[in-house]
Amino acid sequence: MTDKINFQKVFQNEIEILKKQNFKPKLLLHACCGPCFTLPYEELKDYFDITIIYNNSNIYPKEEYERRLIELKQYISKHNFDIKVIELPYDNLAYNRYLEPYKDYPEGSKRCEMCFLKRLSFGYQYASEHNFDYFGTVMTISRYKNSQTINHIGEDLQKKYPNVKWLYADFKKNDGYNKSLKIVRENNMYFQTYCGCIFSYKIAQEKHKK
Repeated sequence: MTDKINFQKVFQNEIEILKKQNFKPKLLLHACCGPCFTLPYEELKDYFDITIIYNNSNIYPKEEYERRLIELKQYISKHNFDIKVIELPYDNLAYNRYLEPYKDYPEGSKRCEMCFLKRLSFGYQYASEHNFDYFGTVMTISRYKNSQTINHIGEDLQKKYPNVKWLYADFKKNDGYNKSLKIVRENNMYFQTYCGCIFSYKIAQEKHKK
């Protein structure tokens, strides 16, 4: 078994390097929703020129996809953050076809891994084509998402797009998840009750019926 890596420590080491520079590198940051963006932004804002990419065709239904995007934009607008949000086309049908072979896998296993891979692949390609210095994601803030899996995917993608550095992180570390919840409550933000895909949606609906 591979030893687990403290990716938040790797992140802090990277920040220490950036502190010695006289400029902010351009970071394309994948965000899945407003709540997950909150604490990572606080950790990143002083060291990066941030652009958000919202490529989340996994989210079902479309109304939920739009609600999470609106919540993200409203949070940014409310606090006057100078951040551009890039939205890639929504295609949930194609995404569901992609995930169909993994539909019977439990939450947090192979299905989620393939979902991370697809979204991060799209994001990394965009970062490479548009000359960003770094690419990263806020998803490691969630206690339900495996930061080891996410960071190893990013590490592999960096080999494919060597002109863009992967930003290692595990934002849930150091009580990050609870800190993010505090920001969510203070801003009265919509907080979703399931991860996003149609499979997690159906599981949530079944639990709600009980």
